[in-house]
Amino acid sequence: MLSIRQLSKTYAGPRLRTVLTGIDLELVAGDYVAVMGESGIGKSTLLNLVAGLDRPDAGSIEIDGVDLAALDDDALTALRRVKMGFVFQAFHVLPYLTVGQNVVLPLSLAGVGDDTATARVEAILAAVGLAERGASMPRELSGGELQRVAIARALVHGPQLVLADEPTGNLDADSAAQVLRLLRDQVKANSAAGILVTHSRAAAATADRVLLLTREGLHPA
Repeated sequence: MLSIRQLSKTYAGPRLRTVLTGIDLELVAGDYVAVMGESGIGKSTLLNLVAGLDRPDAGSIEIDGVDLAALDDDALTALRRVKMGFVFQAFHVLPYLTVGQNVVLPLSLAGVGDDTATARVEAILAAVGLAERGASMPRELSGGELQRVAIARALVHGPQLVLADEPTGNLDADSAAQVLRLLRDQVKANSAAGILVTHSRAAAATADRVLLLTREGLHPA
């Protein structure tokens, strides 16, 4: 599903800054891994490269057999819309849309018909425990509920790869635990592959395996 080989990234500036060197990672459907590492080590950079939001200086990234380096910006955008789902620390729920309107956005962008889209939104909201909140505005929801909306939006189109960047950083311990269970359960239920970037050992423990990102590469923790 995801194949990363010898990935490296360096940023220019007053001095060259190498963030990632020789990163290798293989994920198949159903794999759910956590990536830990000190601040500034390149965890978010790794996700940005996998998402095609940035380009590596060396190495390759293949998603479902497609080499990202072979795609232009439009093709990368199309691939993200179909094959990827994203969950961030900041919920990025649009405040002027209802919960249901937020969740349906990936389907609208993909051109999914109204009846099919409505059925998918209802199903995913039920799966994340928000079946009765489709007409609610974001301001009416708690932080934990908003992150569940973000997970529903990330998964409503059935992505094959889910990328989560510190998804519980703004939540209290109880809400964080609920969101982490939900994220794992939904990744597994959809037979997706998932990468969870986190500073939290408790969050990382919900993954199938934990990897540590260092200057020397990505290794089992």
